[in-house]
Amino acid sequence: MESINIKELNDRIQSESSFVDILTMEMNKVIVGQKHLVENLLIGLLANGHILLEGVPGLAKTLAINTLSQAVDSKFNRIQFTPDLLPADVLGTMIYSQKSEQFQIKKGPVFANFVLADEINRSPAKVQSALLEAMQERQVTIGEETFKLPEPFLVMATQNPIEQEGTYPLPEAQLDRFMLKVVVSYPKKDEERQIIRMNNAGEFPKAQPVLKPEDIVRAREIVKEVYMDEKIERYIVDIVYATRTPNEYGLEKIANLISYGASPRASISLAAASKAYAFIKRRGYVIPEDVRAVCYEVLRHRIGLTYEAEAENMTTDQIISEIINAVEVP
Repeated sequence: MESINIKELNDRIQSESSFVDILTMEMNKVIVGQKHLVENLLIGLLANGHILLEGVPGLAKTLAINTLSQAVDSKFNRIQFTPDLLPADVLGTMIYSQKSEQFQIKKGPVFANFVLADEINRSPAKVQSALLEAMQERQVTIGEETFKLPEPFLVMATQNPIEQEGTYPLPEAQLDRFMLKVVVSYPKKDEERQIIRMNNAGEFPKAQPVLKPEDIVRAREIVKEVYMDEKIERYIVDIVYATRTPNEYGLEKIANLISYGASPRASISLAAASKAYAFIKRRGYVIPEDVRAVCYEVLRHRIGLTYEAEAENMTTDQIISEIINAVEVP
């Protein structure tokens, strides 16, 4: 009976996920290369999670989310985080109207489907934390009133890893709110030649709307239906547990390199991202390769390193590799 259901589900997911190819094609018109970035944007969008991007300036981080919002025909706002930014500049504030002789609420730029928090580590903690309620609860409180944010709602924050003077590193509690941390790398030589050509041409390509925001909300519900076997659930829990108690998994050599492991939010995100990845690959069920494909992005910012790890130049990615190689695949 179950095998019949899996086949039915698989066929349904195949037909329902056909828009992924159209959306990817539309984004590829504007963004050269960066396949990994585009794929993770779609995972975040379909799994209802936020994305933290890290990369040097000029790698199409802003262009990527702007293009995605154009293709989904939704509202996009960009907030440039600076040291003098205030929470009211992000969320909105109450303004006194002399005409009506009462306070009126002016909503901030966070009221959009896609919000780009550019260089989020340039602003103090009070501004960073202003985003917390919006990201977690999908709502904003101004004065005594609470407003729901539009659906879909996706925050993509960028961090520049090279200039760390005068920046405010994100606290662990806020890092944990991001489902994925994506490291954006330089394009290949032939891709860079194509970028030069596109920018030197008379007109820069623009993405056309191919979906509506409600299509994404509907797709998210279908992504939740992707089948995940108990063995895969155990595999996810084992990976997350290995970050907390490495000794139990024969990982004594990395035990003194981890100061704290991933939270239960990591397990939830790993399951949701794996389902979204399977959906993008047009499959109705999750396989171990799906979990491994999203593992680095989900865990990268959730593992704390000790001084020993920093002294040995160990990165969280290397630790995740050790864990993936040690944990038994179902």
